[in-house]
Amino acid sequence: MAEQVNTLCDQLIKAVNVMMDMNSSQRYRLEALKFCEEFKEKCAICIPCGLKLTDQSQPPIVRHFGLQVLEHCVKFRWNTMQQRDKVYLKNNMMGFVSKGTKNILEEESHIKDVVARIMVEMIKREWPQHWPEMLRELETLSLQGETQSEIVLLILLRLAEDVVTFQTLPTQRRRDIQQSLTYNMEKIFAFLQNTLQQSVNKYRRLKGDATQEAKAKGHCRVGIVALNTLAGYMDWVAMSHITADNCKLLEMLCLLLNEPELQLEAAECLLIAVSRKGKVDDRKPLTVLFGDVAMHYILTAAQSADEGGLIERNYVFLKRLCQLLCALGTQLCSLLGADSDIETPSNFGKYLEAFLVLTTHSSQFIRCSTQITWGALFRHEVLSQEEVLQDVVHKYLHSAVTNLVKVGFPSKSDSPCCEYSRMDFDSDEDFNAFFNAFRAQQGEVIRMACKLLPMTAFEMAAELLRSQLTLSIDVGSTNSKAGEGLCSIFSPSFVQWDAMTFFAESVISQMFRTMDKDKIPVNAGIELLKSVLEYDTRDPLILSCLLTNVSALFPFVSYEPDYLPRVLSKLFSAVTFEIVDESKAPRTRAVKNVRRHACSSLIKLCRDYSHLVLPCFDMMYSHVKEMLSNELLLTQMEKCALMEALVLVSNQFKNYEQQQSFLKELMIPVSSLWLSDEMESALWDPVQFLSFIGADKAPADPTLEDGYGLNRSRISFC
Repeated sequence: MAEQVNTLCDQLIKAVNVMMDMNSSQRYRLEALKFCEEFKEKCAICIPCGLKLTDQSQPPIVRHFGLQVLEHCVKFRWNTMQQRDKVYLKNNMMGFVSKGTKNILEEESHIKDVVARIMVEMIKREWPQHWPEMLRELETLSLQGETQSEIVLLILLRLAEDVVTFQTLPTQRRRDIQQSLTYNMEKIFAFLQNTLQQSVNKYRRLKGDATQEAKAKGHCRVGIVALNTLAGYMDWVAMSHITADNCKLLEMLCLLLNEPELQLEAAECLLIAVSRKGKVDDRKPLTVLFGDVAMHYILTAAQSADEGGLIERNYVFLKRLCQLLCALGTQLCSLLGADSDIETPSNFGKYLEAFLVLTTHSSQFIRCSTQITWGALFRHEVLSQEEVLQDVVHKYLHSAVTNLVKVGFPSKSDSPCCEYSRMDFDSDEDFNAFFNAFRAQQGEVIRMACKLLPMTAFEMAAELLRSQLTLSIDVGSTNSKAGEGLCSIFSPSFVQWDAMTFFAESVISQMFRTMDKDKIPVNAGIELLKSVLEYDTRDPLILSCLLTNVSALFPFVSYEPDYLPRVLSKLFSAVTFEIVDESKAPRTRAVKNVRRHACSSLIKLCRDYSHLVLPCFDMMYSHVKEMLSNELLLTQMEKCALMEALVLVSNQFKNYEQQQSFLKELMIPVSSLWLSDEMESALWDPVQFLSFIGADKAPADPTLEDGYGLNRSRISFC
């Protein structure tokens, strides 16, 4: 039999080399593959051959194939194998782990991975009924060296993944194994913690000795795998195992946050633990992470990672720490309540300061990650009333103003955020989509913060608006499509105006919903409105921001109705806004947006404050009629918008005859146009209709006047 095994192994080695040789022809490669597959399916001596191929003297690809043969036997032949063959294979695999592997730094990772797979496949079929001593044997095996420790850890990790995470077993077997895992979890966790502790201690003792560098790396490798294995269990085991011995495991993980080679994996474990759901009593011990020692290590690690420069591993670690702090805040919000016996942690202020640092980080992604937790804190019935949190609200609002400025495009280098964005986003389009969602999220949190300190938020918004009104426009070096000397969306002035406008709109709208009417700062609001109305600009992007501020401040007009005509005048002038010398050329998108914005603002005011606008109805109507008389002054959409605004105000007439008379007069231009001989002729015959709208003509040059365009717009208007 030995001769047969040797012959077959020689043939298999040749076949594997043919398959892996880049110079092999397709025909030879397929023949070699067919030979190997038939061998695995039909050969009666697969196990001896597979074991021989795994010898250390063989190249890694041959050893890997030999292990694949053994894995195939376990997966597809186990139920038909004789008991002595099962024992033979199991003993040889244990022997292979013990003596057939190389040093931990020399052994190929794919070899260790397939060994773990084979062992797990046997465990899934034998444990606990036919292999009751499995855990004890694995623990004994791990004592033989670093490679053996790593493989045992990989076995435990893959077993948990197959049974709990991916559930790749039949239901009954999965239930049996999971029950056995749960029953033995105290032993398993003790083993994992001891292995982690010992490997870390040895690594720390040896890492400073240049002559012991290889050994130190080996112990470090075991520590990393131990952390990864713990992460595979921490999501589903009973919380009592995680918090046992006064949270010894959590304390150990916090200490490892300051160990550069192990900190990322330790952060992953902590994040999983802190993100756990379940009974409140089970999760109470997690508040130990708000203690002096744990908080010190978390904050020190965050500071070190940030000071280490923009290195990918450091940046990923910083993201994990950010997620960890977010999860801690969320956990505290769920544990602390009016009827809870848990008190606000003494280090809550230190936690908030650290969280605020992350909120002002140069990475837009990290800034965004903090927002949901800020919202939860500001909403919380107990924490929101804490003096330490209210002291931080003011700082948060300051940071929000900065965060609302749209900078950090990956293609640019005009902000420290750009470098981080190049690691997080593939293109400017990705960043733009992200930032729009981020800004909307910030708006929600700003409104929650405004509920806590409405006057503080309003004063900040007022100061920002006054400051922006006094600054000169800086268009920057970018070229605007609107024209020379005008802002583009990347111009320094516009991004500041845009951020300030969003902040002011969020704050002012929330203030009117939150504060009592007699506490509203009317005088300050009217002064702001006056300043905005007096501000004059011919830049369409800035004007659009200005219109938003007019709409946001309009509720103050209910206290001072004398300002209503000035507001309407500002909006009407924006409806017909043109850049100088543009009247004969096609309007730019920025100009069209300003005019649409003005129309929308008018409709909003007439819808929400129609009772307030009613006294100025006659002035509005005469102004609209004057504009409608010039057919080229307005687009059909703009005409419809103005008419809609008038109709909304007319609803306040409370007089059927008066409103009927008004509507009849308003519809005269429409009815006269619709009933004209020209329109009747065009609509009577399909051919004439196509000719009337220019559908039978070649498309006109956009730069030239299109006579048929007017006909199309008239039909659209009607």
